Amino acid sequence: MRIDGRQIAANILGDLKTKVDILKERGITPTMAVILIGDVSSSEAYVRQKELKAKEIGAEVKIFRFDETVSNPELETLIRKLDNDKKIHGIILQRPAPKNIKMTSLEKLISPVKEIDGFGNNSLYPVPVVAAVLEVLGEIFGNLNEDDSLDEWLKAKTIVVVGKGETAGLPIINYLHGKDIEPVVIDSKTEDKNTTIQKADILISAVGKRGVINSQDLKKGIILIGVGLSADDEGKTKGDYDENEIEQIAAFYTPTPGGIGPANVALLLENLVRAAENLSR
Repeated sequence: MRIDGRQIAANILGDLKTKVDILKERGITPTMAVILIGDVSSSEAYVRQKELKAKEIGAEVKIFRFDETVSNPELETLIRKLDNDKKIHGIILQRPAPKNIKMTSLEKLISPVKEIDGFGNNSLYPVPVVAAVLEVLGEIFGNLNEDDSLDEWLKAKTIVVVGKGETAGLPIINYLHGKDIEPVVIDSKTEDKNTTIQKADILISAVGKRGVINSQDLKKGIILIGVGLSADDEGKTKGDYDENEIEQIAAFYTPTPGGIGPANVALLLENLVRAAENLSR
């Protein structure tokens, strides 16, 4: 069964539009500042989606673009200015960033109430991609009509996470650990990856490389969640597995595009609206 991330996102965005309308009646427009460093096509595509969906609910996005030569002090000055600006409710340091950028140091300059990407240690909000994965798992869980709670259901499954990058794989792994759920993690150093994948009841792939998941390694009835994104030669967004190859094998799966991505953007905007509400109290 194909899990429609666009429909999940539409439901979230519909609720958010109502909340934004209420804020606007008080003269408050939820506004997100995105700091984009370097020329990364995947980041540009993601930021465009943020802009489109923000406009859909009545929020605003302000983008601050820099090339790779920008200095950390320049970024520090901007972040402090944005953090003190009462009309800015959320600040995002778009990942990935060039290696010369000290992301951890810069994140510490963002007030927890404005750190809507959820990566900072003191952020008040969930990492959107983690929340998106949970939305999808909740949808699947509901379709199965299980008697246990979602957490208990997950604990009874063999969960394999492929990839542990800072923007997706690692936050997902950390979240599961926080729930006392021990996923099997596959990275570039893992030996015999195929055998490990064959044991998965739930596989979350966060690599960003086409074809990294081979349908021949998947057991019948697996739950597949594709987080990793890449572009083909024509610039079209692709996932870590071929939807046509896995749709007869997986019990549930997310497509790319139209799976985790739309829910991720919607949940980031949910964090923004929550930040605007928090700052307006």
